[in-house]
Amino acid sequence: MHIRSFSVAVVSAAVASGAFYAYRGTNPNSSTTTSTSTSHSAEQSRSLSASNVYSNSPQAVPSSATSEQASESTRRALVVGQGSLYTGTITGDGPLSKETDDYGRKVLEMLTPEQATQKLRKNEESWLVGRGKGVVRYDVVQIPSNDPIEDDHAEKIIEVPQNLAATNDSSSASDWMFWGVFDGHSGWVTSAKLRQTLISFVARELDSTYKKALADPSLIFPTPESIDTAIKKGFLRLDHEIVHESVTKVQKAQSKLVAAELLAPALSGSCALLSFYDSRSKLLRVACTGDSRAVLGRRGPSGKWTATPLSVDQTGGNAAEAERLRNEHPGEPNVVKNGRVLGGLEPTRAFGDAIYKWSIKTNEELKRSYFGRTGSAQLRTPPYVTAEPVVTTTKVEPEKGDFVVMATDGLWEMLTNEEVVGLVGQWLEAQADGKRGQGGWSDSWLKSWFSAQKGLPVEQTERNGDKGGQRAPIRQQQWGMKAAQNDRFVVEDKNAATHLVRNALGGKDQDQLSALLTLPSPYSRRYRDDLTVEVIFFGEGNTTGSVTLNPEASAPIPDMKAKL
Repeated sequence: MHIRSFSVAVVSAAVASGAFYAYRGTNPNSSTTTSTSTSHSAEQSRSLSASNVYSNSPQAVPSSATSEQASESTRRALVVGQGSLYTGTITGDGPLSKETDDYGRKVLEMLTPEQATQKLRKNEESWLVGRGKGVVRYDVVQIPSNDPIEDDHAEKIIEVPQNLAATNDSSSASDWMFWGVFDGHSGWVTSAKLRQTLISFVARELDSTYKKALADPSLIFPTPESIDTAIKKGFLRLDHEIVHESVTKVQKAQSKLVAAELLAPALSGSCALLSFYDSRSKLLRVACTGDSRAVLGRRGPSGKWTATPLSVDQTGGNAAEAERLRNEHPGEPNVVKNGRVLGGLEPTRAFGDAIYKWSIKTNEELKRSYFGRTGSAQLRTPPYVTAEPVVTTTKVEPEKGDFVVMATDGLWEMLTNEEVVGLVGQWLEAQADGKRGQGGWSDSWLKSWFSAQKGLPVEQTERNGDKGGQRAPIRQQQWGMKAAQNDRFVVEDKNAATHLVRNALGGKDQDQLSALLTLPSPYSRRYRDDLTVEVIFFGEGNTTGSVTLNPEASAPIPDMKAKL
């Protein structure tokens, strides 16, 4: 969506019955010139000029706008076509009188830079963690594309008694800290269910595992394998409740109203990415079900940051996942088709998506008795999709200022791992510069991050195709952007997650940023997905014992309470 200067339409003339708009220009899919007209009242008339963001053939068209119209104020406009966008100007300050023209193109007033920033920051949160346990702050932001947004997120800190701490040093209690991002599909219901319950399911399994280890004289604390198993069990138990226990309750109730309520989280679906940090062991476990992604940023010997993926994108396009499915379903050549499970679902692991998990008998019974959607005609040996996560474990180094970025795939469609880590590093340096410029370091944890490096301070990693099971950004090609164009980035936000989203959507290219944020649902889904981003900062912070809202990097929210 690299915007170019190209005049497409500029005719506005008063006629006896009112006024009309005419669009003139080169159709991206045709060599002919087209024009349309629509009658409106004279009071609603204004001139509209637009730029086809995909065209390379400038063509000026004389305007019949009057001198009075020319002297009026102008605003940016966005024209949404089928597979193309146009930008331009609106003359006058009245509202648009027609949503679409005769070609079905939607005409919108484009957000100003100030309005775009306001929209970016509408749902941002920043929390300062003063527990002295290795985490100093986390920033969150969400930008919807679907209406309502299908993403969700959750955070929780649990103080663990001394006798359950994952270490043989029981001098003090430890914290279990959880952060989760959930990428829903086919609706928002499943991701909302995960927000409400997933952390609790996992925490219960961990609590049980730690208590069993405590009761065993041969163990000091649980083995790494048993902790991973507890996390997986929490995921699977919740999915079993969503997919199978709901069916049992519906069959017992024999009520369509009950079915509508209980089966909703099963019929839609959601990916899940959950990070679990034990402050005593300083181990960070990342459990991934689906194609959201977590990446660790760590300062390298050169002074630049290194990007280390902590999860793998679990889709039909991942060779390892495709091979797993083929091994589990021998004799079914279409178990993965066009990078999707049975040619339909892209994630190979997910919560819900029950039509890929219910038996053929259950699918048919629910369809006949209620309203359950039928599965693929190729269903032969379900289940095809699992909620079991892949768990990775990383030793965090708070003293070195590690950070982790967790995000739904909407971010990774637009930025590489290295760009994301480099952008956070750039943001940290800008914050540190600001604190120094104020004559002191009011946030001492920033000091360890400060570096004299300029540009995007990240080590580049060579990647080819699906190397490591992670997909490269696809939106840059769709928008006509050049890869590795580091000069497109800016630092304008106090919230690190908002900073990432701003640069993912356009950075210095204000027209692109405003255009992408102007697009309403469902048009916006052609160009961007829902976005949920969390940035977790590790460090040696203060020990106030509290978790407080950071107002300078948070949207005003009435009665906001600390998440502890």
